[in-house]
Amino acid sequence: MSSERLEAIDSGARGAGDPVITVREANVRFDMDKGTSRVLNDVNMDIQRGETLGVVGESGSGKSMFADALLDAVVDPGILTGEIIYHPENREPIDLLNLAPWELREVRWEDISMVFQGAMSAFNPTMSIGEHFEETLEAHGWEIEPGLERAKELFEDLHLEPERMLSSFPHELSGGQKQRCLIALSLILEPEVLVMDEPTAALDLLMQRSILNLLYDIKDKYDLTLVFISHDLPIVSGFADRLAVLYAFEFVEIGEANDILGNAAHPYTRALLKSTPNLEIPLDEMQPIEGESPDPVSHPEGCSYHPRCPLGDERCEVDDPEFRPVNDKHDVRCHYWERADEAVPLAFGGDSDE
Repeated sequence: MSSERLEAIDSGARGAGDPVITVREANVRFDMDKGTSRVLNDVNMDIQRGETLGVVGESGSGKSMFADALLDAVVDPGILTGEIIYHPENREPIDLLNLAPWELREVRWEDISMVFQGAMSAFNPTMSIGEHFEETLEAHGWEIEPGLERAKELFEDLHLEPERMLSSFPHELSGGQKQRCLIALSLILEPEVLVMDEPTAALDLLMQRSILNLLYDIKDKYDLTLVFISHDLPIVSGFADRLAVLYAFEFVEIGEANDILGNAAHPYTRALLKSTPNLEIPLDEMQPIEGESPDPVSHPEGCSYHPRCPLGDERCEVDDPEFRPVNDKHDVRCHYWERADEAVPLAFGGDSDE
């Protein structure tokens, strides 16, 4: 892609610093009898080395598809197009969408690893946890004994008993233990980037907080870049450096986590905050988001949120907004973002003094 084309991309996609992954015009589509289903739509994003990027949105907004795209792991018959470039330290950039299958297998787990949804069903019930680690090490040509020593260190970092975990079968572990074992397995080959797709969704609030605290420590110890996918904006906002809000398979707001939590500029982000259980919000202030997300086969013209938006008008129906700067570290795709606080008031954060 030419330098002129890169400069033309929405400013909200561009981070300042040292990108470890750059995504340009990423699209995922499924050709169906009733039409083409677009489940990721012209996504542009810079993921900065060493950051924790929180990706949030409702169910069906495209979060998991974005995660799969980062590893070129979109399942058939899905078609992924665009550019996804991995920038390893001290090596040439790697174009993930133009790798041979064996090359892609090397990048996955060793450079970019992923914790998929559903720790409860992620392990083979006929194999011990230790056998899962041995299988992964063997598949990538790593020595078993040094690898298991690293596994033991990871277990200790995650407050688990190494010997007990390695000898246990999945059914002998609690949900929180299995989730932490899955995190350890994802890190066994020393990746630089860890993508986590709803890693705490099936856990109670106390265990969610515990695992997030452990991840915070592990990120620093192992110099990780984290991409944390979640539907729970308040939880991830306390953990992430930046937030990227997805709606209808497109990013609509990107910025520093604290700024978005306290000064959300997109009506959808504000509605999402208002609809999510949060100890800071009085119960009578919580409201569901009215309407439904658009069908991926019949995506609306203009702004994708306009059918549900209190600020939506004729302009929004035909004119798809570009990213606009809220400040130098916060961008939003909305024609009327400066009126969003009036249209969707919040009882906390940036509106608490109103």
